[in-house]
Amino acid sequence: MVTADSRRGRIALMVAHCAGMVDLVALPVWVGTLISHHGFDPQQAGALATLFLAAAVVASVMLAPRFGRLPRRAVTAAGFGVAGLAFFGVALSQDFKTMAVLHALAGFAAGSALSVTHGTIARGANPHRLFALVGIALGVFAIAFFAVVPPLLAAVGGPALFRVFAAVMALAALVAAGSFPHADGAAARDAAPLRVAEPAGRGAPMPSAIWFGVVGIGCMGLVQAMTFAFLERVGNERGFGLAAVTGVLVALSVVNLFPAALAALLEKRWSARTVLLSGPVLQALLVALIMQSTVFAPYAASASVFAAVMIFTHTFGFGLLARLEPSGRALAATPAMVMTGAAIGPILGGTLVKAFGYGSLAVAAAVIATIAVACFSRLPAPAAASRSALA
Repeated sequence: MVTADSRRGRIALMVAHCAGMVDLVALPVWVGTLISHHGFDPQQAGALATLFLAAAVVASVMLAPRFGRLPRRAVTAAGFGVAGLAFFGVALSQDFKTMAVLHALAGFAAGSALSVTHGTIARGANPHRLFALVGIALGVFAIAFFAVVPPLLAAVGGPALFRVFAAVMALAALVAAGSFPHADGAAARDAAPLRVAEPAGRGAPMPSAIWFGVVGIGCMGLVQAMTFAFLERVGNERGFGLAAVTGVLVALSVVNLFPAALAALLEKRWSARTVLLSGPVLQALLVALIMQSTVFAPYAASASVFAAVMIFTHTFGFGLLARLEPSGRALAATPAMVMTGAAIGPILGGTLVKAFGYGSLAVAAAVIATIAVACFSRLPAPAAASRSALA
């Protein structure tokens, strides 16, 4: 039987994570293609991407509480299969309304598959390390994507992007149908003292400590999206030049290969709670440097490692929440945590920039970071996690 910790199971989870998180890699190219190749204005292009993300959030919210009762392999394979068909339909369309419906369908289907994927990762014997592994796979996928897709779009045209999405989803569906894990690897972990919820199958409500962790990660995702959406724009407006700013984005993609692997190496050496309390603060400081620097070097250095902070912190957060809530229900909502911020961030950032300038993003990041730290501070430390008061 294929488990979350077998070789076949890990490969299936890596492929599923890459397919389900394609927006995290492709969003700037996605929106740019809709504008430059399909003739939509920025508002329409942003609306199509937001429809995908919002539908994925809805799917995650609906499925996460039911994670323990879902046929995981069937849901994942069917979800990616439907998403692939929807994206193939987008490649054949030019009408905004048709593309909007297909984007929403693709988002709901892919979000369903991704929700089951993350819940299954949370049920592995070592969720921290397994989430780090799929994070490394996403970094490799991002480099391959940027090496292949932009030249392909220049040579063939905009519909090629959605054919690529369709192919990625189809591959994930095939891999999931043959190798998606049937069984957990969490039996030993469920018996460990560090938990504040009952194991899967007992139906106990999730305690407030878990929800504070979910909100904290969502806050970091919001800052990530709000800043990333304007990272390229602020560099150009500061006069750093297109080539220099493009070089920073390439460097960011390469740097993103390492934080998940580093988080795996430091799992036993660094306290997850300390990382979670520090991550939002560092993220806010980097936003301040990116948005207020008039010199290229601080901007480039901060921008290059900006996404790495979120990846590193989220890996520790995923591992800690998986131990505190071992049923997998909370972490099946990971797409909702991350994609809610991805959907709100660009709109919030654009509103602030239009009204107050780029510096206002640093202020907003500081406020949101304060909320995130307050939420993470409610998570139990390992020494206190076994106390009944936290239940």
